Amino acid sequence: MIDLYTAATPNGHKVSITLEELGLPYTLKVLDLAQAEQKQPWFLAINPNGRIPAIVDRDAGDFAVFESGACLMYLAEKTGRLMPSDAKGRSRVIQWLMFQMGGIGPMMGQANVFYRYFPEKIPAVIDRYQGESKRLFRVLDGHLKEHEFLAGDYSIADIANWAWVRTHRWSGVDIDDLPHLKRWRDQIRARPAVQRGIEQPPSALDARVDDPEKAKQFADNARKMLEQGQSKTAGV
Repeated sequence: MIDLYTAATPNGHKVSITLEELGLPYTLKVLDLAQAEQKQPWFLAINPNGRIPAIVDRDAGDFAVFESGACLMYLAEKTGRLMPSDAKGRSRVIQWLMFQMGGIGPMMGQANVFYRYFPEKIPAVIDRYQGESKRLFRVLDGHLKEHEFLAGDYSIADIANWAWVRTHRWSGVDIDDLPHLKRWRDQIRARPAVQRGIEQPPSALDARVDDPEKAKQFADNARKMLEQGQSKTAGV
């Protein structure tokens, strides 16, 4: 049994989708980020960085894994699925997983902060992060023109990148001119395990984007969480 400590974020959904795809039994433990539950001592014992997601493998002596990419690799290697065992195939998956961890996630995350959450709108900063997100989307689109999935067969690399790409509208980045990325996005979205995974827990992402009032409410809550995090960092 896997305990999944998570919230309705792209990084959280990466792990819940993977668990659903693998058919592993898991217990969902949703943390209240607005109340800084992820900073409580009991959770810091699981993840010293105080971020979601994290997993605890009860069948492996309560072995804890933090960082979403590390969680995906652990689950894939535990089951022998969603990542090849040969060196080259494994490397291809890890390369595209690192592409998401080092590029797509951070750039879209910063686009979200400055486009949605930061009280002062700084056009040059917004343009910087949205522009870099779009550049990375073009990299994906170019690769997917010649490949059905990112690294051979469907893998944790697809799951990781998809969980972020699906939120592109929240980051203010359009993909209408990227047909291969759109094909891949829709193809993965149609998978039953993916549909289940993004409901663990549900994010109501599309409703937020399309409803200005809901978008504002979510952005206000996210801004408060950012302010809380800065206060804790400053020792306030």
